[in-house]
Amino acid sequence: MTRNLLMGVLAASMIIVFTECSRKVYFLSSSVVPAASGYVEVKKNRNKNYVIEVNVSNLAEASMLTPPKQTYVVWMVTDRDQTKNIGQIRSSSRLNASLETTSSFKPVKIFLTAENDPTSNWPGEPVVLTTGNFWD
Repeated sequence: MTRNLLMGVLAASMIIVFTECSRKVYFLSSSVVPAASGYVEVKKNRNKNYVIEVNVSNLAEASMLTPPKQTYVVWMVTDRDQTKNIGQIRSSSRLNASLETTSSFKPVKIFLTAENDPTSNWPGEPVVLTTGNFWD
């Protein structure tokens, strides 16, 4: 019985620790794709890396923008003031899009741009969605 109690307390403690290391930040309204909305959730994993999950609804195809683009790219601003391309995000037939990635860098802000090259090293225009600062 004592072992079961100890295991329960340990499990509850781990849930609290992992919950405290989680941030959910919503994207600000977009003038480029006004119907688009979504959020970014950042969690720290047991290796002390950051798991970044991006979820967007009502994201029109990049080819429908003016001017048309090939894809959307997700960017991260780090706590070292570096901007990093963390991946390409595509909307589905239902206009939903998601991306999950892991980074050793602490994210401060996440934003999406419409790009012709998904491997770009620097964000172009337009910025479609952006969050505020995660840790304010």
